[in-house]
Amino acid sequence: MAGHSKWANIKHRKGAQDAKRGKIFTKLIKEITVSAREGGADPDTNPRLRLAIQNAKGQNMPKDNIERAINKGAGKDAVDYEELTYEGYGPNGVAVFVECATDNLNRTVSNVRSLFTKYGGSLGVNGSVEYLFDRKGTFLIKQEEGMDEDDITLELIDGGAEEVEFEEGYISVTSAMEDFGAMQNKLDERGLEAETAELQRIPTTTVSLDDDSFGTVMKLIDALEDDDDVQKVYHNLEMTDEQLESL
Repeated sequence: MAGHSKWANIKHRKGAQDAKRGKIFTKLIKEITVSAREGGADPDTNPRLRLAIQNAKGQNMPKDNIERAINKGAGKDAVDYEELTYEGYGPNGVAVFVECATDNLNRTVSNVRSLFTKYGGSLGVNGSVEYLFDRKGTFLIKQEEGMDEDDITLELIDGGAEEVEFEEGYISVTSAMEDFGAMQNKLDERGLEAETAELQRIPTTTVSLDDDSFGTVMKLIDALEDDDDVQKVYHNLEMTDEQLESL
């Protein structure tokens, strides 16, 4: 799930991923497979694959699993996944953007449409909510002991960071989409390895809801995230600390 870029939301996502390790592995394996099929099996010449491997390692995926996913994508019998997106609104006008990778288009569109309907949302046309999100690079880095926060912040800003936050032993970095590669290079130069590095859709405006309405929207978000064909779900729901804790 991805709403806004605040640390509380990052912490929630990390906790949710820890709780759904099997589902996360499935999605990461699919991303590695798609990346290897499209750009080849060598991460040195395939930036997308390199990023997918990095994120898999950040989730402690075993090396054998990563290698099998690469071979599956690069082999002649590779599964032909199609990447597509769906847009719509959840209950109470919350914008929802869904990224999928599937080997069965009819199954995916049927499942996504059914989930929107079941949980009180409505599936829209392409472009209906995309304009409500900015594409940003996001990085989550384990903070090493003794780091000078001011020095690191200045270095990362020099590398293209728009926002740098230090919370609970982690450094959260946000960059413009165009500076994503430069930001990765800066982290490499500094010897900082991100646990997660990805392009996200960050909402430009958010919606706040009472607890009951919040719970209704989250049923839709959770159901979408549990679908095997769904890779990522973005929304513009603003969460209070109490609502985050309730999850």
